[in-house]
Amino acid sequence: MEWRDEGLIVGVRRHGEHSAIVEAMTRAHGRHLGLVRGGRSARMSAALQPGNTLGLVWRARLDEHLGAFAVEPLELRAGRLIGSAQALAGLGWLGALARLLPERDPHEAVYEMLTLIVERLDDSALAPPLVARFETQILAECGFRLDLARCAATGAAEDLVYVSPKSGRAVSRAAGEPWRDRLLPLPAFLRDGLRLDARPSAGDVADGFRTTGFFLLRDVFAARGEPLPDSRRAFLAAAAKGAGGGARSDVGGPLG
Repeated sequence: MEWRDEGLIVGVRRHGEHSAIVEAMTRAHGRHLGLVRGGRSARMSAALQPGNTLGLVWRARLDEHLGAFAVEPLELRAGRLIGSAQALAGLGWLGALARLLPERDPHEAVYEMLTLIVERLDDSALAPPLVARFETQILAECGFRLDLARCAATGAAEDLVYVSPKSGRAVSRAAGEPWRDRLLPLPAFLRDGLRLDARPSAGDVADGFRTTGFFLLRDVFAARGEPLPDSRRAFLAAAAKGAGGGARSDVGGPLG
């Protein structure tokens, strides 16, 4: 068995004295693991870092085997990202989100979004809203897509500012006003998409993470008997600090 692909490293662990097992989100083969012989050598260690993109050749005798990777560096970002606390924490949380998807299940759109985010993960203004949008993408890939196009009560597509915690559907300002204390916020960047030249306010970003965190906890992690991972809390804390410390990062607050 053999295939060639490109992959973004989301995890690395040692294997024996000289080798490493690399976990990569690949373009066409999903999240895939492979053994890199000699992966702990000084020559290889710089390339085998989370956040780097590699050209991969995977070989195994049988498809169900772990297999081995031959690697070629394509984009080495880790050296730049290591200087940013937000980026380092973000790599941990993005890897945890990627692991919610079944191994070897193709998700090309996830690969593309991960690559987009990692390129900008040290941008204190842009990375947090990109990660919040990625959380909605992972929810959808796990079968819990949020319906943010029209109001659940009226069908209107304008002035959508709330999300129903029960249904995950958008609610307009007028329809939701009597129940506003029971609804979740819907910032525009989650509803309409995020342009790379846009910079949502810290309050909007906090609202976005509050909403995505609610559904991630209820529909994904609690169903597995788990809390929201510490890696999410660490990323939100680093992002809040990078934004000047004006937003709370506790799980019960706006960023949780």
